[in-house]
Amino acid sequence: MTALRNPLAALDRRWTPSPRTLRVATNAALVMSVVIVVTGGAVRLTGSGLGCDTWPKCTGDSLVTTPEMGVHGVIEFGNRLLTYVLAAAIGWVIVASRCANPRRRSVTRLGWYQVGVVLANAIVGGITVLTGLNPFSVAAHFLLATALITLTTIARRRAREGDEAPHPLVGPPVRRAVYAVTAACGALVVVGTGVTGSGRHAGDPGEITRMPFDWEMITRLHAALAWVVVLGTIAVIVGMRLMDAPAGPRARARDLLIVLLAQGAVGYVQYALDEPELLVGIHLLGAAVTWVAMIRLVLSLRDRGPVPERPGDGDRAPATPAAREPIADSPLPTGATAGDGERAPAGV
Repeated sequence: MTALRNPLAALDRRWTPSPRTLRVATNAALVMSVVIVVTGGAVRLTGSGLGCDTWPKCTGDSLVTTPEMGVHGVIEFGNRLLTYVLAAAIGWVIVASRCANPRRRSVTRLGWYQVGVVLANAIVGGITVLTGLNPFSVAAHFLLATALITLTTIARRRAREGDEAPHPLVGPPVRRAVYAVTAACGALVVVGTGVTGSGRHAGDPGEITRMPFDWEMITRLHAALAWVVVLGTIAVIVGMRLMDAPAGPRARARDLLIVLLAQGAVGYVQYALDEPELLVGIHLLGAAVTWVAMIRLVLSLRDRGPVPERPGDGDRAPATPAAREPIADSPLPTGATAGDGERAPAGV
């Protein structure tokens, strides 16, 4: 009796992707995880949230949109189709990391986590349609998309570094400050879903049920959290400068500040102009980009060595001393956790 064979194992013997191939794959997954947030927003902003009135079919009798459904059906069904493009990009990450030599197991695991999040979000998206765009399920849909962006951003970084135990590049005070800013930024994203769910949302018909929050109050809370994140990021930049942090973390902190200022400007203009559709869409894109910048800053606080060489490869340029030099405090042991303010996460 012939034993079942793992198709990935069979492919592993026939194809060995280069580190560049894996980097391109993780880029594609990250880009698609952001794109699908924007297209999902476009569905709402064009009033196409129920363009397909059921799930998983588009109508009770058809898997795809029909001419009678008009442009709204096309927009909603097109967004659903992009899920398959996203899944293909994630599959590329899994295959490339699985077949790499040496194998990049951490990237493969991150790829499978992404698959789980995509499946969970597809179910939540179906619930959103079946419940007539319930604002709480809409918020959950966006937050799961943000979780996917987190995973694709981490995978992108892991494809560009080695598998050594993490060595911190900045001191404990700076790390603690960055973790605090990250927590505030996460709260900012969550409260932002409340702002959208409790107030008038551009593109929504008036009969959509809203969250039972005072819109003015939750909007002010959202703005206050935004200022906390901005001021915290400025404090991080100053702290890095005073402690002579390496160029990488300092650049990531500056990137975050630039994105935050641009996102804040869009938010204030959007509020002043009574939520025009275009600015709401730009603000949604800005939220995704802000979170990418936030995660990149967190990941820049530690070094995990160079990308492992393929057997026979000897032309890889060495890492620069500034990028590899750990700080004076004790190196992180394998198994450090994200909750420890004194140590960088070992799993990313």
